[in-house]
Amino acid sequence: MSGVAIAIACALLAAAAIIFIFWVGPEASDLAPHRTELDRLIERRDAIYENLRDLRFEFRAGKFSEKDYEEIKQSLEIEAARVVADMDRLTGGAPTPATRQAAAQRVHHS
Repeated sequence: MSGVAIAIACALLAAAAIIFIFWVGPEASDLAPHRTELDRLIERRDAIYENLRDLRFEFRAGKFSEKDYEEIKQSLEIEAARVVADMDRLTGGAPTPATRQAAAQRVHHS
């Protein structure tokens, strides 16, 4: 390649870089607000509920003994109640019986 071709290639590359930097606008995700604590709790609650549904299905399919099923189910229910209690705390919602139970168990485990 001759020196002129290299200079033209470098100029084109520099122009492309400048256009990319200043011409390309931000994506919608760049402008979206970051996840809040409430968003994280909602996702966690939904994941726990899905785990409970899966657990029930797997128990009915014979993959768990009744004792194991009850222990895992109780653990997931307690965790769900804690998450809902945290959601109530963030939103100022009135506590439900489940959230009062979770709060009582949190005191016992602390």
